[in-house]
Amino acid sequence: MLEKFEQLMISEPVLRALNDMGFEEPTPIQQEAIPVAMSGKDMIGQAQTGTGKTAAFGLPVLERVDGNERHVQVVILSPTRELAIQVAEELNKMAQYTNITALPIYGGQDINRQFRALKKNPQIIVATPGRLMDHMDRGSIHFDHVKVVVLDEADEMLNMGFVDDINKILGAIPEDHQTLLFSATMPKAIQQLAETYLTEPTLIRMKPTQVTMDLIEQYYIEVQDRQKFDVLCRLFDIQTPELAIIFTRTKRRVDEVTEGLKKRGYMAEGIHGDLSQQKRDSVIRQFREGTIDILVATDVAARGLDISGVSHVYNYDMPQDPESYTHRVGRTGRAGKAGQAFTFVIPREMEHLHAIERLTKRKIARRRAPSLGEVLEGQQRLAIESLVEMTDNLEALAPFKSSAEELLNDTDSVTLLAAALKLLTKEPDTTPVNITEESHCAYAVAVKVDVVTAAVVTVVEMVIAAVTEIVVAMIVHVATAMTAEVNVVMTAAEMIVDLIVHVVIKNLVIKVKVSNLTLKINRMWIAYEQSTFFIT
Repeated sequence: MLEKFEQLMISEPVLRALNDMGFEEPTPIQQEAIPVAMSGKDMIGQAQTGTGKTAAFGLPVLERVDGNERHVQVVILSPTRELAIQVAEELNKMAQYTNITALPIYGGQDINRQFRALKKNPQIIVATPGRLMDHMDRGSIHFDHVKVVVLDEADEMLNMGFVDDINKILGAIPEDHQTLLFSATMPKAIQQLAETYLTEPTLIRMKPTQVTMDLIEQYYIEVQDRQKFDVLCRLFDIQTPELAIIFTRTKRRVDEVTEGLKKRGYMAEGIHGDLSQQKRDSVIRQFREGTIDILVATDVAARGLDISGVSHVYNYDMPQDPESYTHRVGRTGRAGKAGQAFTFVIPREMEHLHAIERLTKRKIARRRAPSLGEVLEGQQRLAIESLVEMTDNLEALAPFKSSAEELLNDTDSVTLLAAALKLLTKEPDTTPVNITEESHCAYAVAVKVDVVTAAVVTVVEMVIAAVTEIVVAMIVHVATAMTAEVNVVMTAAEMIVDLIVHVVIKNLVIKVKVSNLTLKINRMWIAYEQSTFFIT
């Protein structure tokens, strides 16, 4: 089963753990990265989230750690606390049959609790840069024995402004260590970082997101806002997703949708910016472990989540822009597994949907909302599958056979089966649920941000193009006047200089105005996102 991992020289205790975790064979990034990382060379891995990169650096890291030595040997930097927690949990699962321990270190958690955990001398630290700097300043973490440094999602860390922290951390680690850098993109800042801290690194590049996006079936359902919740429940009853994430636009919607789902008997929890870190961690842990199978979240709250096994994504509210759409839909269809994404679209949002299709270069298929009859048919189908599956378990059925034979003496088999199916078929729950409708005015602000900005920028480009033509014409005029008197040439040159200065100043003024306009619109949107009520 794990022959390919054995060929990568993974040790027996770790192979046992991989078997328990359900691993079968390496993903492409694991197949290519593990041998390089095991050799001790510096490496750059360009791979998207969801391709199995945690194991790509985690497995070789575990092989390089000496479990008998109780000091920090590996430092892994992560952009968010959620990713730090997740990576540490994955490493501890892979190391469960060894003496190796990984400890997550992140802001928002009581630092005294982290002091106590550090006294147990973990060999691997998975940390956000800011909190790791706190421990460095306090002298509670030392890097004297560090063998490996991993920069996970390095582009995200730089985007979040951690570049100075990373430089200080890497500068404090002994030079004689291996550095593994993973990034979804390779901007100039990442290249500069690699040139500074990596020595002749091996570059491993995976194909970008479309590989996994091709495995995601994408649909939209045109529906009125007040009908969304009932349609969502019908989809759940028909599709029975293993793990599902529902995206809403606001915190209030997260709370209302979560409470509504609980009322109707679904195992759901929500996350948004108002939750305490302890509550947020608890919800994510429950979802990852399968204690709950539905997670309701805002875009901001779900940032940094990398949870395997998500089979369905539901956009309860339209995403603000194509990037948000890609981020949401990309929560499923990971590590080579198929997924489904459904987007609810109210009639006035159709043009916004088409804009997303154009910019993502993908056609999103239309689906109609399922009827109650289709829900009942789906539930009956599940009941039949359950009955047929139970017939294979003869040992479990043995105590019931005599009762079944007595029933067959009094009632025909078809009637008995129909009764059993009736009992097993879940009736659609129609408990009344109130979800506050969104304000069209507030939504319009969000949808029009890109349109307004693009229009103004287009005007600026037109002005610059026109002025450029004038300048070129004047230069040609000067060139033809080279044989004229010197004072004529000087006068023309002065005119060109004056015109260029005027254009530059005007261009700067226009850009400032565009920036101010965009800033004001973005502030309006942020204020709207953070509010717990709508203007009606």
